[in-house]
Amino acid sequence: MTNVFFRVSVLTPVAILMILISGSLALAQGGGKAEPLRIEFKRGTTTTTIVDKVKDDQQAEYVLAAKKGQRLTIKLTSAPRRSAVFDLKAPDNADLGLEYDANYNFNKLLPVTGDYFITVVRPTDAEGTSDYKLVITIH
Repeated sequence: MTNVFFRVSVLTPVAILMILISGSLALAQGGGKAEPLRIEFKRGTTTTTIVDKVKDDQQAEYVLAAKKGQRLTIKLTSAPRRSAVFDLKAPDNADLGLEYDANYNFNKLLPVTGDYFITVVRPTDAEGTSDYKLVITIH
């Protein structure tokens, strides 16, 4: 009877370790939240274009460094038409006057210097894929 207790007590920590390892591998494979993709402009240009897609409830995140007083223009087109929208967050959540659910264009002088965050999503809970083109100009 002592042998059975000994075997169980030795196997239990090993079993727990295996469960923890397999659980952490599953989390790593399933992916956590990825860092936003940093938008950089080619030398001598003020416009860049991103072509990508979002599926179901996925979102695409981008970050852009800009200075106060620069003009930022964002144009989003998608297929099917208007199947993707974007949100723009300023550093320290400075107000940009945007509504999250219907942004396809933005053209304003920026209120503060820092990193601006752009998130592209599908504006519906229905399953599907939206192919999009995001044209970003800063000057």
